Amino acid sequence: MFIIESYTIAVLFCFITMICWGSWANTQKLSSKKWPFQLFYWDYVIGIVLITIFLAFSLGSFGENGRSFIDDIQQANSGSIISALIGGVIFNFANLLLVIAIEIAGMAIAFPIGIGIALVLGVFTNYINQPEGDPLILFIGVLLVTIAIIIDGIAYKKILQNSNQNPLKGILISVTAGIAMGFFYKYVAESMVTDFINPEPKKITPYTALVIFSFGILISSFLFNTYNMYKPLSGNKTNYKEYLTLGTTKLHLIGIFGGVIWGIGMSFNIIASEQAGPAIAYGLGQGATMVAAIWGVFIWREFKDLPKQNFWLIPLMFLLFLSGLGTIIIARLV
Repeated sequence: MFIIESYTIAVLFCFITMICWGSWANTQKLSSKKWPFQLFYWDYVIGIVLITIFLAFSLGSFGENGRSFIDDIQQANSGSIISALIGGVIFNFANLLLVIAIEIAGMAIAFPIGIGIALVLGVFTNYINQPEGDPLILFIGVLLVTIAIIIDGIAYKKILQNSNQNPLKGILISVTAGIAMGFFYKYVAESMVTDFINPEPKKITPYTALVIFSFGILISSFLFNTYNMYKPLSGNKTNYKEYLTLGTTKLHLIGIFGGVIWGIGMSFNIIASEQAGPAIAYGLGQGATMVAAIWGVFIWREFKDLPKQNFWLIPLMFLLFLSGLGTIIIARLV
């Protein structure tokens, strides 16, 4: 199977993760005017399942190192499989809340708050589980990101101060999504082997973990997304009949493409985690907060109503995010 053997390449893969994780929500924005986001979400999940299966039978099955996907899944114990499934279920709960928050507050708000909190919690939980890098430098980077999150929340409040909209709903859903999102990666990492080249028995390779993880997302969607279809936290009710009748080929492909983008990001991050360490790989990947904020600010114009005297908050937020991410990278090199 394909394996990364240098920290430099691992960081590159994490930056690709950052771009993918920060960009997939554009597909939701593109389709949200045409049909309910709950229906978009089904295609998004299908996209994640398809890309992880494709990678398992391609990158995960060729080459001399490691175990091929079929051989690996046949020898896996139940503990590893359950751990990857739990990671998928937790992620799905968190991500569906994030999608709702995007619908309410926009990418430039939901991502920095939700995924920023996930970055902070994820780095802590993954570092405790598998320490990699200088802890002081790593957590200074996390602190800088935390301050950036706070500034983003302040900016959102300033935007809504002269409107009748309640900022608390979007912020609270984003915060809840971030707290849940901070724990899913740990379960996926725990299911995997620690040596990708010579994998220990019973545990699973990253490619197998990704497939099982994606099925955890799919299975739990029948609970989480079905509930949200009939009793939505935001938007109108919908049903399975509308998924079949309202969706055009273009709309379905947009949703699937969104899932493929996110799935590539997740796959590259997991593949990079051996060389970078789970804490740093996850922390860099969640730099998606900055990418999503760039989309939200400059493409979707979500901060156009921010008072001019408060616009300095935006460059300060980006500066702190960049500084935090740079510090997280350095933590592995010291």
